[in-house]
Amino acid sequence: MSTGPDAEVGFTVRAVADRLGVPTATLRSWNQRYHLGPSDHEPGRHRLYTAADIAVLERVVALVRAGASPARAAAAVRVPVPAPGDRSALVAAAFAFDGVRLGDLLTAYLDRHGVGALWADLCRPAFADLVSAQQRGDGCIDVEHLLSWSVTAVLLRIPTPWVDSGSAIVLACTSGEAHALPLEVLRAALAERGRAALMLGANVPVDALVDAATRTAPATLVLWSQQESTALVSAAEACVAAGARVFAAGPGWASARLPEQVGTLADLEGALAALQ
Repeated sequence: MSTGPDAEVGFTVRAVADRLGVPTATLRSWNQRYHLGPSDHEPGRHRLYTAADIAVLERVVALVRAGASPARAAAAVRVPVPAPGDRSALVAAAFAFDGVRLGDLLTAYLDRHGVGALWADLCRPAFADLVSAQQRGDGCIDVEHLLSWSVTAVLLRIPTPWVDSGSAIVLACTSGEAHALPLEVLRAALAERGRAALMLGANVPVDALVDAATRTAPATLVLWSQQESTALVSAAEACVAAGARVFAAGPGWASARLPEQVGTLADLEGALAALQ
């Protein structure tokens, strides 16, 4: 029986499997579970794949090889990727409290454009819209929290590479600071480039920062502060005294008088350049 393309209809499952480098059993399973099979079928004829079907499967295979589960990859290919700068669908899903839709939109954009573009083109403008809505009295702090967690959950798909404890990058919020999402974005962007960073997360006491600096010496510490009240110069000074290379990141540090040994990170691209 022929396994090549049918002159009038398309390609057999074996031909497509050979082309994609996956077992025919995998394609049949994806067809059963996720309806990723031939789109055209006439009674009495073998099910054959069109060029459009194959294009969809090529994207699924690429996502799976990049670390996505088949279920997530199948969901991603069904979700239209938002145009750069168009956060309307994302904001609408957040206000609808549709966590599944949020995850699918974010995943689709991440898979197409990467961490930096996801943050700059989609997430930051969406958060700005929510802040504007809050200032108008719309009371959507819950929506902001849902979007924040959805972004974090999607970024956690990007695993941290193996880290040498003798040259670690440690990411931490200062004591009292709860806004850890920008650090998660930085962690994922570094991981995307094969650079490992250890995330300590929100509200890290000064003593714990010093412990981290000495435990992973020589360490690089990035200290995030979202607001002036959490821009603890004493924390930066203590980490420098512990022998760490220290960077201050976030708007909270804008008016702080930092030691000259402490660098500042103004944005994601600058941070990636400084930490590579």
